[in-house]
Amino acid sequence: MSAPSPTPSRPPASDVSPMVGLVGLAVLIGYILFARSFPEISAAFGYPVDRGPLSGPYSAMLCMVLTGGAMAAWSVFVDKVHRNPSTGIDWDNPRKLDAVIDISITKLAGLWATWFIIGGLYCLGRWYWEGQYLFAMQVLGAAVVPLVILSVPYVLWTDRVLKNPRDHTWHFGAMLIGRDAYDFEEVKHHWRSWIIKGFFTAFMISIIPIGFQTVVETQTSELWANPVLLGVFLFEILFVIDVQIGTVGYLLTFRPLDAHIRSGNPFLGGWIAALACYPPLAWGLLGNIIKYDVNTADWAYWFADYPVLLWIWAAWLVFLTGIYAWATVAFGIRFSNLTYRGVITSGPYRFTRHPAYVSKNLFWWCSTMPFLVTSDSYVDMIRNTVFIALVSAIYYWRARTEEAHLLAEDPKYREYYDWMQEHGLLTARLAKLLRWANPRKGQGRLEPQAAE
Repeated sequence: MSAPSPTPSRPPASDVSPMVGLVGLAVLIGYILFARSFPEISAAFGYPVDRGPLSGPYSAMLCMVLTGGAMAAWSVFVDKVHRNPSTGIDWDNPRKLDAVIDISITKLAGLWATWFIIGGLYCLGRWYWEGQYLFAMQVLGAAVVPLVILSVPYVLWTDRVLKNPRDHTWHFGAMLIGRDAYDFEEVKHHWRSWIIKGFFTAFMISIIPIGFQTVVETQTSELWANPVLLGVFLFEILFVIDVQIGTVGYLLTFRPLDAHIRSGNPFLGGWIAALACYPPLAWGLLGNIIKYDVNTADWAYWFADYPVLLWIWAAWLVFLTGIYAWATVAFGIRFSNLTYRGVITSGPYRFTRHPAYVSKNLFWWCSTMPFLVTSDSYVDMIRNTVFIALVSAIYYWRARTEEAHLLAEDPKYREYYDWMQEHGLLTARLAKLLRWANPRKGQGRLEPQAAE
């Protein structure tokens, strides 16, 4: 019996160029600086300075549009992603329009019906019509007519060059119209993708203005001598980076950009674990049932009498938040939960398969310090610590279902998984210390289950 071949010294190439995210990051930071300096820029050009910095919600949306446009342009004009075989497009042999018109009409029927149903679900959800979600509903409502109009030339254009224009959306349209045979498995693929897109797009748009306004309006002159204020400001900047680029990922799911959703996670457990971390489910679960910050203060309170430790802890928390934002930047225009859109092996994914989850959970533990309470109650200490451990367990559950999804979809991810088991800065060591089960071997394997 021959010995198994050694794993290569480098992971497989990432499906996204690192430059895509870096270009978006540069444009994002550039616009933030412009928005902060708008009064001075106006004065320099002789315009009346009758308003403050550009910190409003529509300025935040413009920032996202410019960031996404820059990343898309780099992807097409430099990385030539539209030529990738994974797009399913043959640009050199377009069909005649009359050869695809029936297919396109069926697909448009499926697409418009999908949008109508998602709009109906938005109407039914009370939480979408108050608080932060109200802005998202206004944006999506204003986008409906342009999307319907632009979808016609887009579908006709792409159907002419798609190798298989009868995609998931076509199968749903065929089911509605009843003229052609359809595959119900393809219909399920369609709805997994669109439920993910509809759920998370509204959430991401709803939180765009919040951090953006803080970053643009904060006066930095008083921050440099205060590690707490400086740390919080840097947290906000990094969260804005994460949200802005993450929102781009949910919106630019186009085949010509090779950013289409190839599949949604088929595991019911993956959906439960992921959706539990976001509103409205998170308001009840994380906000109440397993609330882990009852009678706690935070790192700034406990270290207030130790200035050096305050600076060290602030730097540590900024580092963790930076890893979290870097993990999103590495995705470029392909970031989204519960989906397979290619394999990312660069940036922080060179060190661990789940850098965002690791850094986010470490941040919560180190910033909240649930084991220290102001009530001097051992019950509060134990309860908070157990509950934050449960939150971390939910993220571990998410990670496992995501791995099972990608292992079943792409041989490249299997190569990456094996490489990380041997060479990952965190994964290889933890796997040996904790003897984590390999989901591809033995009883630890995560088998696909009907419905990340």
